[in-house]
Amino acid sequence: MNNIPSHLIPSRQAKKASYDRETIDPILDEALYCTISFVIDNKPFAIPTAFVRYEDKIYIHGSVGSHFIREIEKGIPVCISIMLTDALVVAKSAFSHSVNYRSVIIFSKAEKVEDLDTKRAAFEWLTNKIVPDSWEYLRPMTDSEVRKTTALAFPISEASAKMRTGMPNDEPEDLDLPIWSGLIPTPTLRQSPVPDESSKLIPLPKHLR
Repeated sequence: MNNIPSHLIPSRQAKKASYDRETIDPILDEALYCTISFVIDNKPFAIPTAFVRYEDKIYIHGSVGSHFIREIEKGIPVCISIMLTDALVVAKSAFSHSVNYRSVIIFSKAEKVEDLDTKRAAFEWLTNKIVPDSWEYLRPMTDSEVRKTTALAFPISEASAKMRTGMPNDEPEDLDLPIWSGLIPTPTLRQSPVPDESSKLIPLPKHLR
C-alpha cells in the first residue's frame, strides 16, 4: 500500500480495493463501456464510450473532428471509470441495502495512435470485443475511414479495482425480522439478433448465432 498513489486509495472500505492486474484486467475485458472524465477551462466533462484493453493499454476511437477527442489527445489528465453490476443486495433495512459490483478506476493520459497498422489493429480489437469474431466477416475499413478516425491509447499504469460480493450485511438485531432479504441478480444478456430490412433474407452468420 505504501507505493500506491494516494488518489487511488478509497476513502471508505479500502479493504474492498485491489491494485493487481489479475483483478483489474478481467473487469476491463468484460465491460463494453467506460466513462472518461476530464477538465477543460475549469469545466468538468464526462464522456461514455466503448473501449478495449490490449496488453497494458486501453483503446478508444472517435471522429477526428470530435471536440472531445481533440482535447484529450493533447495528453491532459483523465480519469477513466468502469463499473459492472452483478446483483442488487436487498437487506431487511434500507440502510443496509447495497449492490454487488466490480469497478475499475484508471488515471492516465492519452497517447494518439499515429501508425496506420496499429490503428487498424485497435479497431479490430474493439470491433471483436463488441461483436466477437465479426471483423473478418465485415467489409474491410478503407484507408480513408481509418484516417477519418482517431485512435487513442491509455496506459494502465495507475489503476485500482473495487468490488462487493455476497449477501446482505444485516444488523444482528434485524436478522429475526420477518422481512425478506437476499439478492436480485442483474446480469447483462445478449439477446437474439434482429435483422434490418436489407438483411431479412440473409442467413444469420455463424459468429452471431
